[in-house]
Amino acid sequence: MAAPAEIATIGYEGLPPEDFVAILRAEGVVRVVDVRAIANSRRPGYSKRALSGSLAAAGIGYLHLRALGTPAEGRAAARAGRPAEMRRIYAAQLATAEAQAALEELARSAADTRSCLLCLEADPAQCHRACVAEELARRWGFAVRHLPEEAGEDR
Repeated sequence: MAAPAEIATIGYEGLPPEDFVAILRAEGVVRVVDVRAIANSRRPGYSKRALSGSLAAAGIGYLHLRALGTPAEGRAAARAGRPAEMRRIYAAQLATAEAQAALEELARSAADTRSCLLCLEADPAQCHRACVAEELARRWGFAVRHLPEEAGEDR
């Protein structure tokens, strides 16, 4: 499998849905890969049905890989500002057979389709999607780009 130049990540925290879609379109994203354990949100426009609908209207695909989501205790650690604990908990989740299968599916499909990992947290350093992206980089050579521009340090 030949890896693409990069995989993007984005957190929708603080982004109105129309700005979120505009960023994805400007970046040439073809598919959003939702890596939330629970694809639901209190923020209007970001629940699974609403999100997949608005993405489809913009010509962007949607894939939910629940197995790559953070367990409840990892989400609690992240909300409490304990990213090291969240990463430890998430590493155990990522090591499961189900998560490994989802990660391999993601790597195969992202090799052919410009994809962007999605979660809530604006700061990728505080979010498990960075762990997923790091694993894609380590195992399959993906370069990682965090969106929007000011969200990450990989510029």
